[in-house]
Amino acid sequence: MRKTPLIGLWVAIFIATFVVSALAALMVNADTLNISLVWNDPYYRHVTKFSFYQSFLSTLLSVGFALPVAHALSRRQFVGKTLLLKLFATTLVLPVLVGVFGLLAIYGNSGLLATLFKSLDSKLPFSIYGLNGILLAHVFFNLPYATRLLLQALESIPQEQHKLCAHLGMGHWDKFRWIEWPRLRQQLPHVSGLVFMLCFTSFATVMALGGGPKSTTIELAIYQAIKFDFDLQTGALLAIWQMALCGVMALSIQRLAKPVSVTSGSQSQDIFLSKDSLMSKCWDWIWIIGAVLLVVPPLLMVALSGINKEVINVLTDARFWSAFWASIKVATLASIIALSAGVAILITSRRLRLSDRTKRADHIELIGTIILVTPGLVISTGLFLLLRSFTDVFSLAFVVVVAVNALMGLPYVIKTLSQPMLHVEQQYQYVCASLGMRGWQRFKVVEWKALRKPLAHAFAISFMFAIGDLSAVALFGSQEFRTLPLYLFQLLGSYQMEAAAVVSVTLLLLSVGCFTLIETLFKVNKKVKHANPE
Repeated sequence: MRKTPLIGLWVAIFIATFVVSALAALMVNADTLNISLVWNDPYYRHVTKFSFYQSFLSTLLSVGFALPVAHALSRRQFVGKTLLLKLFATTLVLPVLVGVFGLLAIYGNSGLLATLFKSLDSKLPFSIYGLNGILLAHVFFNLPYATRLLLQALESIPQEQHKLCAHLGMGHWDKFRWIEWPRLRQQLPHVSGLVFMLCFTSFATVMALGGGPKSTTIELAIYQAIKFDFDLQTGALLAIWQMALCGVMALSIQRLAKPVSVTSGSQSQDIFLSKDSLMSKCWDWIWIIGAVLLVVPPLLMVALSGINKEVINVLTDARFWSAFWASIKVATLASIIALSAGVAILITSRRLRLSDRTKRADHIELIGTIILVTPGLVISTGLFLLLRSFTDVFSLAFVVVVAVNALMGLPYVIKTLSQPMLHVEQQYQYVCASLGMRGWQRFKVVEWKALRKPLAHAFAISFMFAIGDLSAVALFGSQEFRTLPLYLFQLLGSYQMEAAAVVSVTLLLLSVGCFTLIETLFKVNKKVKHANPE
């Protein structure tokens, strides 16, 4: 039996210590930690129920629609597909204020649809504020990312299986049932769990589009208790309550995510389609067009609004470039740390899984995704209270913001790389052992060639998430240190809407540019062939 690498264990211990220290600093300031006080309060019971309700509906809609969209994208090639996938990747990590601005421009009370209905002497049949707006925003942010992860699972199907299906004359349903669905089913618990907990801990979306006390999540209640009331006791109790709920859900999801063995073979570079009927084409194009109509118009409105008379003033402002370079430095360092920590954790967890120690592997990965069950606002507040006793907190602002953003990007790295890294180990562990390959030699010859696309995708996701994050820098930022999201927030707060639109476009272009650069460097060409089994 091969020895299990311990590097992932040490990384997990460091992360746990970091998070526990921040939480302990917050709890020290609380007079009591009696969780029953939360459940006995009717308002917090309602907040808990609403958090579950909106998260369940958001996940059902996001992942439910992502399945046919991913399936359609895996079978069709068209002009602009690469750009569409880049846009899909930007929505999850797009600064919430930028995404909400685009949604309001389309679906708001003064948006394009409202103007159209008004011209027809009618009123918009729904309001974007409240549950409707929360669900719309969550689907906008999460469906494209879920689609990319499910598409990645479909693209991992060996080319030989596509050829065999075409040779046997399999119809689309039979191929989906026996070949494609097992891959999707393996990835579904990870994707659904990630989307559910993102919606459950939603903060900025609910704050921007919520309809008041009736549409409040636990995350927003924590923010209100700490920021406005400075009620650390209630904030700590709600944080513990949320962590307990999310922890139970995370463990349940990992129990459902049972890896299956993979067959050896070349990755699917060419896709062979047999019995490609007109109905099948129409079905695929309906879902692709629907996804385009959901994602593209709000982003297009953000781009159009950024072309205004304030462009020159913003681009010649020293504050803009200071925030720009601060964002680049924070995002680069945070994504490198997140990717390194994620790979280290998965190297250990995959060896544990293949040694029939699944529970230990689950625990190590769960620690890596602990930020999903621990509000980022709580971590930042805990660090602030912890560090202020020892030093000037603002002198360490850059280090703290990088650390918190790396921690927030780590779950996306783990979710993106967990299955690909496990598959590589399943396929090549014995070959590498027999050849004596290990360390850098194995990474260069085997891991890099098999994992370069998932690695690039994980890096880009964590990079863009750090570029658009506001939660950490909002607490530690100052006039001397601020990122583009904080600069955007300050512009919106001072009602400089045109300048804010320019900064929004800059953040959007950074996201798309990041993916364009990375996917150009790690591009793998793909062709679709319509095979004739005869």
